Formats: sequence, structure tokens, C-alpha cells
Amino acid sequence: MTRLDMFLKHTGLIKQRSQAKRACDDGRVVLIGPSGEKTAKASQAVHVGERVRIETTTRRIEVEVLDLPERAPARSERQRFYRILSEEQIDPFADLSF
Repeated sequence: MTRLDMFLKHTGLIKQRSQAKRACDDGRVVLIGPSGEKTAKASQAVHVGERVRIETTTRRIEVEVLDLPERAPARSERQRFYRILSEEQIDPFADLSF
């Protein structure tokens, strides 16, 4: 079993475990599985085949889990654990009007 916050950290999708936990607590991480979408919890188990959507202030990315790392892989090996399904840049100032 691999916790979601550790998967995000080990794959480099989010740089630190504390940032991954905060993103989950703030509702910015969504797990998409056979039973539908649900807001993720940091301690939740992630499984091969699930999709994860992460929204930060500057981007929205959706990935499919291909494999689960047992420990932190080398930086060059990280991409083999997930496949990017969509990635969108977000302008954090788009909703500001003057």
C-alpha cells in the first residue's frame, strides 16, 4: 500500500510531503477511480490504474498511476510511475479585473 501523499512526493508531482498533505486537505487533489471522483485524503491508498487530478495556483494536471514506487526513485526514473493525461496552465490573475 502506498499513501497518496508519498506517491505525489516520490514521483515529483509535488515537491514535499507536507505540500502534498496541504493540497489534499485544501481539496486540490481528486482521485478518479471506478466508483467516480472523490476529494482525496493524504493518508488514502493509491492504486495502479487510478487517475489523480492536482490543481495548483498555476496548473491543473491529471495523471494515471502506472506503478507504485516502494521508495523514492531516482529523478530520471520518476516518470515511469505515471502517465500525464492532461495538463493545463492556469493564469492566477485571470479573474482580476480593473
